Amino acid sequence: MTKRKMALICPMCGHPLAEGSVVCQGCGANLALAVAVSQQRSLRRGLTALLTAKPTHVEQLVPRLGDYLIANGYVTPSDLEAAVARKHDQPAALLGQILVEMGVIRRETLDQVIAHQILELQLALIESNRTLEERVQERTAELEAALVKLADINKLKSNIIANISHELRTPLTHVKGYSALLAEGDLGPLTGEQHEAFGAITRAVGRLETLINDLITYASASRGEITINPDPVPTSSLIGHIQEQYADTARAKGVDLVCTMVPGAEVVQADSEKLLWVLLQLVDNALKFTPSGGRVDVLAAPTGNRVLFRVADTGIGISSDEIPLVFEEFRQLDGSSTRRYGGTGLGLALAHRIIEAHGAHFRVESEVGRGSAFEFTLYKDAQR
Repeated sequence: MTKRKMALICPMCGHPLAEGSVVCQGCGANLALAVAVSQQRSLRRGLTALLTAKPTHVEQLVPRLGDYLIANGYVTPSDLEAAVARKHDQPAALLGQILVEMGVIRRETLDQVIAHQILELQLALIESNRTLEERVQERTAELEAALVKLADINKLKSNIIANISHELRTPLTHVKGYSALLAEGDLGPLTGEQHEAFGAITRAVGRLETLINDLITYASASRGEITINPDPVPTSSLIGHIQEQYADTARAKGVDLVCTMVPGAEVVQADSEKLLWVLLQLVDNALKFTPSGGRVDVLAAPTGNRVLFRVADTGIGISSDEIPLVFEEFRQLDGSSTRRYGGTGLGLALAHRIIEAHGAHFRVESEVGRGSAFEFTLYKDAQR
């Protein structure tokens, strides 16, 4: 058989290796030892699997040595079969050592073959790593381009929502103004039924105004325009606003609304208006999803140098796989066209943005059929 010429270089100094050489003529390094050192130094990622095997001999770094020897004309298939047969009687012996003992191959030649094979593996791994890095760079560039496009789309969406919301405000203002004049009788007397009708109109207009304001707030938040102006906020004022706004609603629905402030939680550092909006949104949701006979608890309690706010209900609950989705924009967990509960799906998304702007995070607990709890903590004092 004709032995293949291998044009390889020394992994230590880069000097070309002469055929049949075991020692590099450039730096004098032992080739087998140099390869073992090189593969640890420059191919940590590519040769991790080989290194974890903890070889006791350099030959163990080479996979399928027998096939390599046959393919390159160093031994014949019959020589290899004989060596394999002898290895059955000497399980601890290495195949290459057995071939040397049989006189089929010289020790120097075996060392050279092992070194050359490892070098070929090294070059293959280097090329594989290079190709992988190129692919990673390509995918990263594609991802960055996709993120830029997504950001542009989100900006466009926010601008459209903001423009539409502002345009809706103008006719809504006229509707509110003339509805108030009619309801108060300034444009003529009304019958009892007409007063009831205008009461329904007033409530619908108020609801529409809230939705438009939510859309405008969402558009501002999407553009990163949420500004937090923290000040010391009396917790009692927050609790009072909640009771004032939702006591009648809870009573009419047959739901107990219980607000509790534990001593030590009298003041919190926050943007008063935005924090109140978040709490009202949580209570509104809790009442919306809690059937008659249920209960909604609003708690403010001290926890270290923070105040814990918690709104819990005994309502319909949320499944564990849907909990991560509750803060997504325009998300309604019951998304069917005939869903029982209304809303734009922006309330919790906006609440989440506001709380994050305060440097805090929501924690959600829920169980289907047993209720949900939303909580977060804010500092009592300004943090410097």
